[in-house]
Amino acid sequence: MSASIVQYFGPQTSKCGYCTGIVCSKSHGMHAYRLSCDDYQELIDRGWRRCGNYCYKPQNDVTCCPCYTIKCDALEFKLTKSNKKILRRMNKFLRNGKRELSEHPEQQSKTDDGDGDGDGDDLIISSEPHPQLPDKKPSVIDVAHVETLAQARSTQQKTAVSHEVGDGGRIAGDGDQSTASKKFASSNPPCAKKKKQMRLERRQAKSCPPKEPKVTQEKSLRDFLTSTSDSDKHQLKLSLVDVDGEEFKRTLPQSYELYKKYQIVIHNDPPRDQKAYKDHLQQTPMKHQKSEDTPDMGYGSFHQQYWLDDKLIAVGVIDILPGSVSSVYFFYDPDYSFLSLGTYGSLREIDLVQTIAERMPSLKYYYMGFYIHSCTKMRYKGKLSASYLLCPETYIWVPLTDDIRNKLDAKKYQRLNPVAADKDVNEFVNQHVNDVQLLLDPRTCITYQQFVQMIGDYTGRDAIIEYGELVGKVCAHRMIYVSMS
Repeated sequence: MSASIVQYFGPQTSKCGYCTGIVCSKSHGMHAYRLSCDDYQELIDRGWRRCGNYCYKPQNDVTCCPCYTIKCDALEFKLTKSNKKILRRMNKFLRNGKRELSEHPEQQSKTDDGDGDGDGDDLIISSEPHPQLPDKKPSVIDVAHVETLAQARSTQQKTAVSHEVGDGGRIAGDGDQSTASKKFASSNPPCAKKKKQMRLERRQAKSCPPKEPKVTQEKSLRDFLTSTSDSDKHQLKLSLVDVDGEEFKRTLPQSYELYKKYQIVIHNDPPRDQKAYKDHLQQTPMKHQKSEDTPDMGYGSFHQQYWLDDKLIAVGVIDILPGSVSSVYFFYDPDYSFLSLGTYGSLREIDLVQTIAERMPSLKYYYMGFYIHSCTKMRYKGKLSASYLLCPETYIWVPLTDDIRNKLDAKKYQRLNPVAADKDVNEFVNQHVNDVQLLLDPRTCITYQQFVQMIGDYTGRDAIIEYGELVGKVCAHRMIYVSMS
């Protein structure tokens, strides 16, 4: 696993993309030269989010539009009536090529509003605006060299620990539990049924055929997505592309042109150049990680491309992490707005999570970014069933219920977690600062305690403590803090 290397920028103030205020959006920011997939999972579970290599965490108690991290339990997800309507519309279009127009197609293509049935559940999922990046530039470092330093340091620490344990190499009691369980298993063999009793049960089973279920089983998301055939007029194929792979480079002209069209028509924004597009939607601090312990496609950053016959009509930018699939951005061809591609894309991404979870049950969550209740247009994310919001103070997940919505109606910033006694179990306190790893120069990586012993008092201590409180104790001790000026 590669070492995470970050440079903390501190508090940031910028224009808000939700209420369009000029200097009212407040957050904390840092540049990630490298992030392990495990560390980024930890960070988003503390309210962080990335845009390219820039990571930011809203200051929810003081910012204009509090942003609560939202996730959906894909294994508990249930389709709504409107979800099914969108899936049927797509299947019908693929089958016969007929476009089923929404009630307000003109408004839909311009504003990303509903597709016409008025219940609000079938809103096209629009992407969050890119955050305004700070003026401060990250230091120039050799990432590969710093990773080598970190690996060497880790090896030294492991060697020191092994010497403390002793030549036996095993702590007292280690392995006793497995030995005891084997003895228990051998002394308690399963009871075998008598042959006569087994024959009787078989006869009873034959004489009593199984009853037909009274209620037909409801169609699942997978049922809808696999109901197409090769004889359909159109074929929709999804391709999962690693952002550092050759397939991404080969299809870059198509994906960039699609992105430009989406920005102009949907968001009425001037198109960014290809470098800016790659900085935001290809650039990632995470390396592609693939092994026996990962899903088949591995961990890392991907583009999920939607090809209608030979035409690229949508792209979902996602991160696949040890505990989740995190949606980064989604853009699509406005000519196909009648298919509600944003919502269809989110359903496809939930299906991806469900597919991965069949092999890796721990990876069962779909992260949708931020839920902004104070911005009406951003409430659509709360429409997915089995959704949870992250408490900004205790970092415990709370079900998104009508009670929570009512509280956010009354006051836009809320603790969310109703249990007053609950605290942050990953809390970073002042004494933890000694074990923070600092990169002082291209060749020196030491702990804060060692650094202070070398130079005495350090004026940057408060910034390191603030950083530790924001990323949590686990990441503060695991990641390398770049203190180079």
